[in-house]
Amino acid sequence: MSHAVDSRESEEQDHHPQPGQYIKVAIILAVVTALEVAIYYVDALRDVLVPLLLAFAVIKFIMVALWFMHLRFDSRMFRRFFVTGIVLALVVFGIVLWIFFTHLGGPAPTAA
Repeated sequence: MSHAVDSRESEEQDHHPQPGQYIKVAIILAVVTALEVAIYYVDALRDVLVPLLLAFAVIKFIMVALWFMHLRFDSRMFRRFFVTGIVLALVVFGIVLWIFFTHLGGPAPTAA
C-alpha cells in the first residue's frame, strides 16, 4: 500500500515543475515584457510594431498556459479542451469581425 502511494507521489513530482522552473519561466516572461516595452520606443520598428507585440503576446500566453496553468504536465485531454476553446473563440471572433466589416461597413469615421 505504501509503495503504491510513494510511486504515485514520485510520479506526480516527475510531471510537475520544481519551484526553480517557475522562477526561470517568470524571468523569461519579465524579459519578454521588457522587450515589448523597449521596442515601443524604437522608431525603426514602427512599421512592424503591432506584429512584434502580437508575437510576444502569443509567446507569453503560451508560456503562462503551459507552465502556470499546468497544461504542459496535465493530461492531453485537458490540453485539447483548452486548445479547442481557444480555436472556437478565435473562429467566432473572426466571424464577428467579418460580419462587422463586410455587412455593417466597419467602424464609423471620427468627426474632425
